Amino acid sequence: MSARTAQFLIAAVFLILGGWALFAPASVIELAVTQAYRDSTFLTRFTMACFGSQALLFGLMALVTRWSAKAFAVFAVLLLPFFGFNYWFHYEVPVLTSIGMLDFAGNVTMLVLAILGWRAARAEDKRA
Repeated sequence: MSARTAQFLIAAVFLILGGWALFAPASVIELAVTQAYRDSTFLTRFTMACFGSQALLFGLMALVTRWSAKAFAVFAVLLLPFFGFNYWFHYEVPVLTSIGMLDFAGNVTMLVLAILGWRAARAEDKRA
């Protein structure tokens, strides 16, 4: 896998999940948040849509920039606290449903892709 492919696949995670949050925030709230924490007020839907728009922005930037090996490594390290978030808000304070744990699946996918992208970028740099 090339570094560019890994980067595009990372972007895809942001674009898919971010698009869902932006264009169907009520659906995300209904499916991803447990009943005890679910709220369907305008402000909650607006906040979810804002979260989605930021994810889309990052996904689009990931499509139009070229990441170095260092960028992949930094991204991988910066993903690590999100695993704590997923654990805490699924097991300790049960906010996220099993569908809400798509966030965890996306984080695992992106971490693997970041490692593969880092390796590929290093190999590409050595060939250049």
